Amino acid sequence: MSTLLRLATAGSVDDGKSTLVGRLLHDCKAILADQIAHVKTVSEARGGDFDFALLTDGLRAEREQGITIDVAYRYFATDKRSFILADCPGHVQYTRNTVTGASTADVVIILVDARHGVLEQTRRHLAVAGLLRVPHVVLAVNKIDLVGYDEAVFTKIAKDVGEVADQLGIADLKAIPVSALVGDNVVEHSADTAWYDGPTLLEVLENATGRTDTSNQPLRFPVQYVIRPQTDEYRDYRGYTGTVASGTVTVGDPVIVLPAGRRTSIAGIDRPVVTATSTAVVERPSAIAGEAVTVRLADDIDVARGSVIVAAEHSPGTRRELAATVSWLADRPLTVGARVLIKHTTTTAQAIVTKITGALDLDTLGVIDAAELALNDIGKVQLKIAAPLAADPYSSNAITGSFLLIDAHDGWTLAAGMIDDEEGELL
Repeated sequence: MSTLLRLATAGSVDDGKSTLVGRLLHDCKAILADQIAHVKTVSEARGGDFDFALLTDGLRAEREQGITIDVAYRYFATDKRSFILADCPGHVQYTRNTVTGASTADVVIILVDARHGVLEQTRRHLAVAGLLRVPHVVLAVNKIDLVGYDEAVFTKIAKDVGEVADQLGIADLKAIPVSALVGDNVVEHSADTAWYDGPTLLEVLENATGRTDTSNQPLRFPVQYVIRPQTDEYRDYRGYTGTVASGTVTVGDPVIVLPAGRRTSIAGIDRPVVTATSTAVVERPSAIAGEAVTVRLADDIDVARGSVIVAAEHSPGTRRELAATVSWLADRPLTVGARVLIKHTTTTAQAIVTKITGALDLDTLGVIDAAELALNDIGKVQLKIAAPLAADPYSSNAITGSFLLIDAHDGWTLAAGMIDDEEGELL
């Protein structure tokens, strides 16, 4: 089990996400005394009780409106492990922020107000979690105190969410009755929910596993930069820098450089060691997923930013057409024929939308016909790309299987995309 866990919160407006995060941090002793004193002073000035949401809502507009607008990242630790927490907004217009926060999460905590049950935004956030293949989803049925700690209310909501999760392919869902304001079942078990014998929220988080170890997957090494020092010592040096997206790269490994398709082998792996007085290059026998290194190749072949060095026996090939699922994040709708930029690993290329296969109906969770995708829609599209991409399905590799669509004119991010298992035209 990894000692670091990435988690994100999601849910509808006023479900109590920021309050839950504040309570979790407070009860884990992860808040400084002066910050607690400041929040207490502000809460008293407003004539109310201690407002845990103020521990996370940092923007002035958030504090004034009582809502979360941007993703707030918090770092805390317990005796068992460390956490990076992303508190995501609940408003529909900020769904793009939820996609950002959940994209790297090992656990997504989805809050539901016990008084209101499952809403459209609940379904949307569950769909995002399923789309991004988040390993674990925790359903926090919040404000259980406001329904008199009624077990029947909790059971119905857990059943409703469970049915949605099954349809979306979410394999691991745990439901917990909580009160963020009172602290029920957040860090400590509540005597008011004697009918619930499951773990607290913190216990679930401390024992959750992370995402699949990508070092066991086939090698994918997107090249970010070509290094050719102009010094006497390194005059003949040519190295290719980047971060190992998946797999392990070892000196002597046979590899293929895509999209050129040239075969070669790894001649060396270098990593700088920086001290207060100097920087030295240290050779490594190997590097694993997540490490940033410079690799040298046995042959002098054409390699540039956007090239991908892959395992010779497990090459994804290249493709100019993709079938993908996208979360549309722009105000203007996506239509067939739209010309965009696609950002895939270190490659940026022109692309055109050739077909919109359909959109996700949040009521039925089925795919319905759609002529366009509007803001916050999740839909299936087909793209034709000007340059060949070394792409995998998202189900097998989250890094080489994901991409962004970007407006070529203003640089705004339009969509987050996941490549479907259905293959496009392979070259």
